[in-house]
Parts: sequence; C-alpha cells; structure tokens
Amino acid sequence: MPEALPSTDHTGQDEEVLMRIRSRSRRTAFAAMAAALALVVSACAGAGGGSGGDGKQTVTIATVANPQMQDIEKLSSRFEEEHPDIDLNFVILPENELRDRVTQDIATEAGQYDVVTIGTYETPIWAENGWLAPLSEYASDPAYDVNDILEPVRAALSYEDTMYAAPFYGESSFLMYRKDLFDKAGLTMPEQPTWQQVAEFAKELDDPRTNTAGICLRGLPGWGEVLAPLNSVMLTFGGHWYDEQWQAQLTSPESKQAVEFYVDLVRQYGEPGAPSAGFSECLTAMGQGNAAMWYDATVAASSLEDPKTSKVAGKIGYVPAPVVKTDHSGWLWAWSLAIPQTSERKDAAWEFVSWATSKEYIKLVGNELGWTRVPPGSRQSTYELPEYQRAAKAFAEPTLNAIRNVDVRQPGVHPQPWVGVQYVAIPEFQDLGTKVSQEISAAIAGRQSVDEALAKGQRYAEQTAKEGGYQK
Repeated sequence: MPEALPSTDHTGQDEEVLMRIRSRSRRTAFAAMAAALALVVSACAGAGGGSGGDGKQTVTIATVANPQMQDIEKLSSRFEEEHPDIDLNFVILPENELRDRVTQDIATEAGQYDVVTIGTYETPIWAENGWLAPLSEYASDPAYDVNDILEPVRAALSYEDTMYAAPFYGESSFLMYRKDLFDKAGLTMPEQPTWQQVAEFAKELDDPRTNTAGICLRGLPGWGEVLAPLNSVMLTFGGHWYDEQWQAQLTSPESKQAVEFYVDLVRQYGEPGAPSAGFSECLTAMGQGNAAMWYDATVAASSLEDPKTSKVAGKIGYVPAPVVKTDHSGWLWAWSLAIPQTSERKDAAWEFVSWATSKEYIKLVGNELGWTRVPPGSRQSTYELPEYQRAAKAFAEPTLNAIRNVDVRQPGVHPQPWVGVQYVAIPEFQDLGTKVSQEISAAIAGRQSVDEALAKGQRYAEQTAKEGGYQK
C-alpha cells in the first residue's frame, strides 16, 4: 500500500540546510547538510525497508504521485510474484514534497529509501556528490539493453560517462489543443505556433459560460512546477537567469517581457485557481474538457488519450512548444529511478529498477492497462511496437520530435554556463527556484506586480551566484 510521510513543517530548519548547500565544495556541503538535516529527517523517519523474519527483503521506493509512476504500484504484484524474496514498499508523495523528503534523506545518509525517483536535474549533481550508486555495471546485462534507452535521456542521467539513474519515462514539452473547439470556432493551429498566436487563440476560446479556460498553465509554486513551463517561455523570448559571467538577468527586458506575458495570459484566459494549479490540476482540467489548450509535458498525452480517464480522448491535437525568437522551445526531463549509496539492498533494488524500466514492463503496461498508458520517451523500442504505434498515433511522433529537438546546452538565445533547459543546473537552484517561483505565483494571484516579483527574484539570484562562488 502507498505510504505517505508526515507533512511536519520544518521551514526554518530547511532554510538553514539550503543555505549550507550553497557551498561550492559539494562534499564539504554534504557533511554540513547531514548535520543540519539530522533533526528534520528524524522527525520523518520510519519508512525504511529491511529484512523480515521470513527472510524476505523489503525494498522501499520513494516516488511521485502522477499517473505513470502510480502505475508501477498498481502492477507491483507482478514483480513480487516473479521475485518471491522481495517485498515492495511504496512511499508516494506530491512532487514538491517528494523532492524535499528525498533530498533530506539522501543528504543525511538516513537510508530510508532503497530506490528514489529523481530527474535529470538531480542525477549528475548527486552522482558527483557520491550520493548515488553507479548503475552502468548492472545495466551492462545484455537482457536489459541499455543502448535501447534514448541517447539524450541516457546522457542526461549520466555523470562522467557512468549512468546513475534509469529512466522510467522521458519527456519534453508541447502544446495540446482541442481540435473540436478549434474547428467549431473556425480556427487553425499552425504546425509551429508562436506564443503570440497562442494568446490570440486563448482569448478567442476562453468561455466562462461553459467552464472552458482558453489555456491551462501551471501557477503552483515550485521550481519543478510553475518554473518548468515559464522557464521555456522565458528562453524563447530571449530572457535567461544568468549570463556567462553568472550575472543575474531576471530583470532584463526580455525576461520581464516573458514573465509579464505568461502572468497576463494565465490571469486573463487561464484556469480558475491558477496559483494552485500544477501538472496534476491541469491534467484534470484538460482531461475533463475544461481547457481549450494546455502547454506542458509530453507525457500528459498518455492520460489524455485514455478513454477510461479522459473525456477528450481522440479530440486532442499536438504541436511543438510555441516559440518567439528560437526555432524550438521544449524542455527535457526524465523521471527516473536511482539507488542511494546508503541502501543496504542494492542488488534487490536493481532487480526492481531494471524491471520497472525494462522493455518487458512497457509491454506489461500496454497489455494490462492500455497502450496509451505506456511510459513514453525512454526506449526507442517502444516506438517500434505495432500496438503502441496504433494507440499513440496522435502523439508518439510529436513526443519523439520534441525530445530530439531539445538543445540542452543553449536552449535560448544566449549561451549559458550550465547544461539544462527548465532549470539552472547548480545545487542551489532547488532553493533559488523555489523562492522565485513563490514570487511568480504571488504575481499570478494578484498579490504583487511582475516588477516586484522579478526584483525579489533578481536579488535572490544575485545572492546565490555570490555566495555560491560562481562569479569570476
């Protein structure tokens, strides 16, 4: 059964911890974090696995509460049937809480989890810290076929040519739109829309009488929530977080224009309660027919095209992420499974990881839950399955194209001194991005202006670059 950790408020302690993370020496910071976080994790302990009296090993998996990851828990009995010596214990958490709890646990070597769900942001940083077990030797088993994993995703989950996490699914971003509503309104979606065109469509299709928002966009605070789509918008407008000398650029004219555009668009034609809407809320809104468009992760198509859960299955069109000054503007992410170095059950943990990220698991999902529910964007062989080709005809090619077109080294107009699209690939961004996202969300809620939000964000960014020693 899924297990949730207590939501005890440790705000003050977390702030102290995150200040310590800003050390440029990753390993020195690790020791400081461990001391600072000990009290935090002790308050949240109790989820760890172990060996039962019957000789079974319990593998504890921390994972995110989204449909694809929850499917693992639904199908886990198949794994346990095939591995009678292993019991699985799932800790399923909302995205922001998952990030906090897993970071706290792994930094303090608390050892609550044998498998953690992380992404392309955390993997290389945590691998450099020595927090993750290398997977390349495990994955070298020919039966696993590591070379079948899409190369951009595999590279993003590696550090110094060693893989440290296995992708459960990979994603970029694209624009999803209701073909029936466009047809009814006499509108035509371009093959490559601009954000200005999207804003006009949203204005035309927004209809409070039928509870249909012109567009759904994330507004929920969190560096992995509102900042995921917003960062890609900012990059294509010509904005950025830092220049090559690590001078903060959040108040540059281009960054300001992008954020004003996003905030105005969601305030005028977005979903009700936008400041509290993340991926899950927009997925529900789109799937229940309450939004005409949605810009978000490509993985959403799997749920939208499932007639068991979606009222708009078969009515959705998919086009590349809208642009302004760049040719492409999608992001790159992969929710992935990694094994902490602290796990005392690494071999058993790999048995689960390899099962959940295998070709066989993909076929199991297709046969048991439906082919539109198959985890996308991880393996090339998925796109060669006739059953998947038929079921995912509407979104398979747009998803692959979106992933392949991402330029993680320079996704925007300007060169950047890190690799990544919807985040700044430094340890401090987990804190910095969260703070800035809270200011942006407050602007969406109308509690402050965009100028005020960005002025605060600029100060946070300047402080981070200075204290982290990034500026030359």
